[in-house]
Amino acid sequence: MAGILRGEIRWADLNPTRGNEQSGLRPVLVLSQDIFNVRSGTVIATALTSQPPKAGFPLTLPIESAALPKKSWVKISQIRTLSVERIGSNIGKISAEELSRVIDGLNEIIGR
Repeated sequence: MAGILRGEIRWADLNPTRGNEQSGLRPVLVLSQDIFNVRSGTVIATALTSQPPKAGFPLTLPIESAALPKKSWVKISQIRTLSVERIGSNIGKISAEELSRVIDGLNEIIGR
């Protein structure tokens, strides 16, 4: 699938899963660069949730710039590499500022 862009929120089929992984058909935020998405046949993405967070930054961040039907949070700790075959339609796109905050949160979790 061509045209999956960094910062987009897309539907993705996350099944099958194991343990505490996010499952089912759900929105994900694409974090990988556009050229990676095209050339690798995969995307690096993190799950979104409409459930209020139980833990604060850097595990979850609110999404405010995309016009989503429900208040949503990025679950930074639920990052996955997904085949483009799992990726569905575009729901929206976050701002460059929000994307930068997500990347900063991810860097806090994995270290720089």
